[in-house]
Amino acid sequence: MMKQTKLLQSADGKQIIRVLDTNGNKALIIDCIHPAMPLYVDADTLTSYVPCDDDTLCEKTGYLPESLDSLSPLRRKTALERYTVIAGVLASLSDAKVRSAIIARAAEAYKVSKQTVRAYLQQYLIYQDIGALADKEKKERELTDTEKIMRWALNRFYYTQHKNSLPTAYAMMLKEKFTSENGELLEHPTISQFKYFYRKHRKMENFYISRNGLKDYQMNDRPLLGDGLQQLAPNVGTAFLDGTICDIYLVNDKGQLVGRPVLVAAVDVNTSLCLGYALLWEGGVYSLQQLMLNILSDKVKLCRSMGIVINSDQWSNTGCLPGKMYCDRGSEYVGSTFEQITELGITLVELPSFRAELKGSVERFFGLVQNSFKTVLKGHGVVMPDYEKRGSHDYRKDAVLTMQEFHRIVVRCIVHYNSERVITSYPYTTDMLERRISPHAADIWNYKVSQAGANMIPVSEKELIMTLLPRTEGTFSRYGFKVNKLRYHAEGYKERYLSGGKAVAAYNPDDASMVWLKEKDGRFVAFSLPSFSSV
Repeated sequence: MMKQTKLLQSADGKQIIRVLDTNGNKALIIDCIHPAMPLYVDADTLTSYVPCDDDTLCEKTGYLPESLDSLSPLRRKTALERYTVIAGVLASLSDAKVRSAIIARAAEAYKVSKQTVRAYLQQYLIYQDIGALADKEKKERELTDTEKIMRWALNRFYYTQHKNSLPTAYAMMLKEKFTSENGELLEHPTISQFKYFYRKHRKMENFYISRNGLKDYQMNDRPLLGDGLQQLAPNVGTAFLDGTICDIYLVNDKGQLVGRPVLVAAVDVNTSLCLGYALLWEGGVYSLQQLMLNILSDKVKLCRSMGIVINSDQWSNTGCLPGKMYCDRGSEYVGSTFEQITELGITLVELPSFRAELKGSVERFFGLVQNSFKTVLKGHGVVMPDYEKRGSHDYRKDAVLTMQEFHRIVVRCIVHYNSERVITSYPYTTDMLERRISPHAADIWNYKVSQAGANMIPVSEKELIMTLLPRTEGTFSRYGFKVNKLRYHAEGYKERYLSGGKAVAAYNPDDASMVWLKEKDGRFVAFSLPSFSSV
């Protein structure tokens, strides 16, 4: 039997194929030199082929894929987004009919052609590396003096709330930059060249925001990254995000009433596993940041810190975030800070507000968790259905638990939900039955996460924190990098200080000692407050 994903070279060296799978005397192969969709051939026809390695393949194709970790954040995002497009196809490579149907659905869902989906799939299968899906790095050509003037004119006269037309902006440019003191028209670009430069360099986001305002852009024109909600997620890596106010009143350490906490959670659509949670006094963007960090955290250590002993199989930690997240149009989700998470290659899909039935997995999670603790905490601050009715009992008077005590209870409920709740309607496959996978969310997850098509994106905590920091506009000047009315400094930016200009800066609202410059390639560079000796 041939080894899967083995590279073979023909005797004349003109053809290299990769064996993706074997079935009896049949081998599923893909041509690496002349890419086409995988097909089955008789294994006997490959006896004249000799094994070769990846170096030979790269030499023949003239292309060397870069590792995912070595890519810039922007190119890494592109590669991961393209992998998301083909993730659902990988599990059905051997069945050409099913494979074609999935490709057609993916093309429709992600608004690309079927040929594009096939091209992504072929590129990934040939090199067996997500990094192969990244765009080739392009070097930007420096603008000419005339192009710089046209860029200035667009920013000055076109990208404004006056909403001037392109011909009007062109006429104003000629008046300001290409007219002599005597009123004579100097040598100048044509209006066709001006329009071509605009079409080549325009960014629709800048167009909408500059002419209509940021609020109108976020309400009416902002792209909703991702596709519509699907009834079934075929693989793990698709999550529902939501939050709810817990049906219980809590007190502080002195026994004084504080209020009702907010529980925010991410639930995997395929397995219904709770990937992570955050329990806080208030929701908002900060709660989502804590939720993302919790998804990445080591759940065994987290539970141990609360005196709860679990093993990794009960609540696995992969150090990854789901590649696709569904959320509603709440202010904490549609704000620009959380949307920045798409820079990590994650797709956000927005659902209509007040439509709980569209995200039933997470709503059911909240219901089961709350029912778990309400049955045993009745009379200890738990809110009952009649709490808003006239003359009903004041449940605030029953509150006795602190946030720390209630936190341990919630974690125990989540562990039970993940590892002990029986799932009765999950569509088990033959392989799952043969492996005796238990009908618990954690066991199903542990099986599915290792299967082809699992859409989990590796992210470090530092990378996540930097991406989700709020951002503002900073200004370079000879005094340093000015952000939020403070001056910052970093080595190696002398030319930027002297040249001036604006740039995007990320900052921590709770610590003004540092900010981070966001470079065009997605890197974050730390800037600190200058010491007195350097001022």
